[in-house]
Amino acid sequence: MITISNLKKQFGETRACDIPAFTINDGDILGLVGNNGAGKTTLFRMILDLLKPDEGEVGINGINPALSEEWKQQVSAYIDEGFLIDYLTPEEYFSFLGKICGTPQEIIDERLKKFEHFAGGEIFGQKKLIRNLSAGNKQKVGIISALIRETPIVILDEPFNFLDPTSQNILKRALKEYAAETHATILVSSHNLQHTVEISTRIALLEKGTIIRDLSNNDSEAKQELEDYFKDSE
Repeated sequence: MITISNLKKQFGETRACDIPAFTINDGDILGLVGNNGAGKTTLFRMILDLLKPDEGEVGINGINPALSEEWKQQVSAYIDEGFLIDYLTPEEYFSFLGKICGTPQEIIDERLKKFEHFAGGEIFGQKKLIRNLSAGNKQKVGIISALIRETPIVILDEPFNFLDPTSQNILKRALKEYAAETHATILVSSHNLQHTVEISTRIALLEKGTIIRDLSNNDSEAKQELEDYFKDSE
């Protein structure tokens, strides 16, 4: 469970986050949507203790990430390519993650097999450094790196960016399968409303740093309300 209490962040005159209270329940697949500048990435960065709030706090299964390191074994994330060690090959990077998390190499190798279709023959066995991969393949490496740890919480910021349509569809299936197999809590932000509606059980709509709607989406029931909102905000 992730809890947010009186969380605020201001950049100059811009309100990036103002969330009095919000709870993300175990097993939620939460889609975070909003226009540019709504505060999606800012919120993720504060949850991950990459950005200090001006006020308030986050709780990850009762742990304040600003005060303890214990939450890190429970959370995997990919925000952008700054998370990658780009002078390694993908295989070296995945092995490194296994070592720091205490996961044996044979388990990492077994988990990677699930992502061969998603990798599309362009990541595994290519002997390329991550820095020399295309933007789409770097994105795939980052997503795979978050999922192979099989943590109970996964956070992905704009995971569909840079991916071709086939890879986007494979990723949607992979996230649904991951949730079904692990019962993990997954947080995904995306500008692609269709993808978000298809994978999420719940959707939070942000506007100027504030969650203005918290929508159930068990049968894509939030789709029309979201489409109406973004049509009116054009």
